[in-house]
Amino acid sequence: MFKVLNSAVPIACWSCSVGHTESTLFCPYCSKIQPPPGGDFFSVFGLKPKLNLDLPALEAEFHRLSRKLHPDRFARAAENEQQWSLADTALLNDAYRTLKDPLRRTEYLLKLAGAKTEAETNQAVGLQPNGQGREAPSRVPDDLLEEVFDLNMQLEEMRVARKAGEKDPALETSLTEDKKKFDDLLAAVDNDLHAAWTAWDEGDAAAREAAQKQMAALLDRRRYLSNLVRDVNETLGV
Repeated sequence: MFKVLNSAVPIACWSCSVGHTESTLFCPYCSKIQPPPGGDFFSVFGLKPKLNLDLPALEAEFHRLSRKLHPDRFARAAENEQQWSLADTALLNDAYRTLKDPLRRTEYLLKLAGAKTEAETNQAVGLQPNGQGREAPSRVPDDLLEEVFDLNMQLEEMRVARKAGEKDPALETSLTEDKKKFDDLLAAVDNDLHAAWTAWDEGDAAAREAAQKQMAALLDRRRYLSNLVRDVNETLGV
């Protein structure tokens, strides 16, 4: 079940005292700035939680609200309004950074829905990033076991050769081909994610639940593939 964070309890505007249930940065009646609302990032932009967003419209609304919230507009306002200008601007920036990015947007919606990705589960049970400040490695997808084993062997061979100051053109070519293969797998994951977005946006409760599980699994797979591509790039010096 999707968790709606907005409260249906009327909130009285501090300026005009009119009650409203909207999660908004400005009073819908007197247009006065409000303290940071308690809703989700979608509601900051007046949107219902969904994954297929009109990004140009989102950007335009972000710039419109940024101008309205600019501290210079509140230089002569009461102290509370000046403080709300800064706090609302920070909230707006966080919301925009999250919603404009397709992966962050998906992760955020899953969090609202109560679904957990493998990375969040690892954090919950205390698994920490590795010594290089990266996420602890996740489980290798079953269908990639053999390919990942071969890739890791080649990566280690390349690191040893580089450390010895040697070059191995055949190994470089093989790793470059592997990188292309994993790049293609990443693209396939992204296509599947977009299909799951539509299933979530347009489906009923059962379809949304299924889409949530699929998106959580796809994000874990994408994270693993991205790490593989990163490792290949670093080893090749790309």
